[in-house]
Amino acid sequence: MIIYATEVQTINSFLRLESLKEVYGLIWIFVPIFSLVLGIITGVLVIVWLEREISAGIQQRIGPEYAGPLGILQALADGTKLLFKEDLRPSRGNTPLFSIGPSIAVISILLSYSVIPFSNHLVLADLNIGIFLWIAISSVAPIGLLMSGYGSNNKYSFLGGLRAAAQAISYEIPLTLCVLSISLLSNSLSTVDIVEAQSKYGFWGWNLWRQPIGFIIFLISSLAECERLPFDLPEAEEELIAGYQTEYSGIKFGLFYVASYLNLLISSLFVTVLYLGGWNISIPYISMLELFEKDQIFGTTIGIFITLAKTYLFLFISIATRWTLPRLRMDQLLNLGWKFLLPISLGNLLLTTSFQLFSL
Repeated sequence: MIIYATEVQTINSFLRLESLKEVYGLIWIFVPIFSLVLGIITGVLVIVWLEREISAGIQQRIGPEYAGPLGILQALADGTKLLFKEDLRPSRGNTPLFSIGPSIAVISILLSYSVIPFSNHLVLADLNIGIFLWIAISSVAPIGLLMSGYGSNNKYSFLGGLRAAAQAISYEIPLTLCVLSISLLSNSLSTVDIVEAQSKYGFWGWNLWRQPIGFIIFLISSLAECERLPFDLPEAEEELIAGYQTEYSGIKFGLFYVASYLNLLISSLFVTVLYLGGWNISIPYISMLELFEKDQIFGTTIGIFITLAKTYLFLFISIATRWTLPRLRMDQLLNLGWKFLLPISLGNLLLTTSFQLFSL
């Protein structure tokens, strides 16, 4: 069998073309992931700037103003400073645990963003168990904090890690029961289905009106999960110096800083998705579905804007709460979780189940 030179060149060029297609295919797989990560990082920088500006307004001071216009680059400057600072490690600590802890805290929270629908059909992974995936992954973050506290070989760090674990367990259960009530109303565990179930009835179809008790419990539990005042017991400065972060410096300290704001943003996004109708504008005579049918790009952009507007409204409430309420004691925090929120959330779930059964 004789193969001519032209045929060999044709075969080689075809193989090169196929390999290029595979490379482009791999690149396009990572494009949405990197876009989401970039958007999340930008969102965190905006939250840090907003918190400083709102805190300054509440306390009647100026706030950041020199790093960029209106001080908007202050968070970026702080991140750059932490990136170049020396990474110190405790000499008698457990180095593997000390190093892995911050990474576990950040990665577990970042994975939760994959099930958030920012607009119609704009979700990284529309899973049938999207809500439970978030609850399962968010339960891993306190393990990272506990590892950090134990690996630091410092009693304040270890106490902070134990407090973080106890707090997460106490408030995870009421939060999960509230999510179960929402999934019963929507007949689905998918975040996209939950938003679409609310969009059928417009503004009054939001789960905020159908589950007011669940909304309040979810609000309190998510604040506790984010370790925000008045629930910042794991890093109480007056008692534990900085809690599980005490021995950290440089980029690892920066990872904890980012993780706290990532957690706050994901909680706000889930409040928007579960209770505030997600990307739906809910204005009479204006349907988001009609906007998507007319111009998909414009409709998607409007959907993202609406989702973020609702999210940042909840963020404003979280930031204002920080400078309004005093810190609880540890016993008060655990009593609130186990003796009040857990029975009320169980009763709310029972009422929702009864209502769904009788409405069949």
